[in-house]
Amino acid sequence: MADNNLSFVRTEMLQGQTPPLGERGIVRWIRLNLMATPIDAILTVFAIFLLAWFVPPMINWLFVQASWSGADRAVCATVSQGGTQPEGWSGACWAYVNANFNQFMYGRYPQEQHWRVNIVGIMFVVLLIPLLIPRIPFKSANAIVFFFVFPIVAFFLLVGGWFGLPYIETATWGGLLVTLVLSFVGISVSLPLGIVLALGRRSKMPIIKMLCVVFIEMVRGIPLVTVLFMASYMLPLFLPPGVTFDKFLRALIGVALFASAYMAEVVRGGLQAIPKGQYEGADSLGLSYWQKTGLIILPQALKMVIPGIVNTFIGLFKDTSLVSIISMFDLLGTVRQHFNDANWASPQTPISGLIFAGFVFWIFCFGMSRYSIFMERRLDTGHKR
Repeated sequence: MADNNLSFVRTEMLQGQTPPLGERGIVRWIRLNLMATPIDAILTVFAIFLLAWFVPPMINWLFVQASWSGADRAVCATVSQGGTQPEGWSGACWAYVNANFNQFMYGRYPQEQHWRVNIVGIMFVVLLIPLLIPRIPFKSANAIVFFFVFPIVAFFLLVGGWFGLPYIETATWGGLLVTLVLSFVGISVSLPLGIVLALGRRSKMPIIKMLCVVFIEMVRGIPLVTVLFMASYMLPLFLPPGVTFDKFLRALIGVALFASAYMAEVVRGGLQAIPKGQYEGADSLGLSYWQKTGLIILPQALKMVIPGIVNTFIGLFKDTSLVSIISMFDLLGTVRQHFNDANWASPQTPISGLIFAGFVFWIFCFGMSRYSIFMERRLDTGHKR
């Protein structure tokens, strides 16, 4: 007779237990990311040693012993070796940055007209933030206003000469104003123009393809400094007598064309990465070339090359400093221009000014980088079910 004793079968399930300490929380993160192998552990210890050696003196110089306010170089002066060093005199000279802050932001733009620049900046932020949020209503209208209406309004406000606004020569512009205008125009123009050049380079029409290839390879084969120099000094020599363009406008055109050549190659890489089946599937649906390109090919290609596009944007934003070669001063150029101010001649002032300019550039570049990562993760459908 079969044994009906089922005492070996569990009738109650064991209660769940928390994972061991080494498999959860910060301990697990440290073990997996910092101490996974002996080499990782050695590198981690070495990095901690470097941080402990470098960070405290840096914080001390940047903040603790820094000079935050003052009227001249006396607050940032240093003493000779062996002398008694007054408290707060051996750190960064933020007083120099504070005293010249308006120059760093606006250049020589008339102070009584700064409100015009501020209004343009507020409009830029108000229109850009909704455009960057993925799910928000009226995005198409927002994009039209941002890319078509806003530039016209900004032009009339910044330049003036209409509606009772005084005319402000672009030669007086400088600082962060020049950096943002150059980068905004360059980014806004280079992306659509780069897409057109990339499509033209892949065109089956020989003349269109040849023109695009010649333009791309010619522009990519010369440095931006040469492009700016030719746009500023050489281009007027080829214009008819009496015809001229504003130097700032010539710089805008040179920067935009230069960036578009690099953008074209980035977009072309995305187009080549699209499987052939996508093209054949679009053709089987009877779509025209522009329908196939705009609805199926380009959205996939641009999504794949977001890192390359943003990398080009970041490079363009930093390359605006090269306009100093044509006697135009962006943020970095304005900071360097003030090194010769006898009122602030001190060993601390150049370093402090360059750190300030580098921090401002880093904020914008880091923001673009983080947003590109966010969009990559949002648009990544490879592992979604």
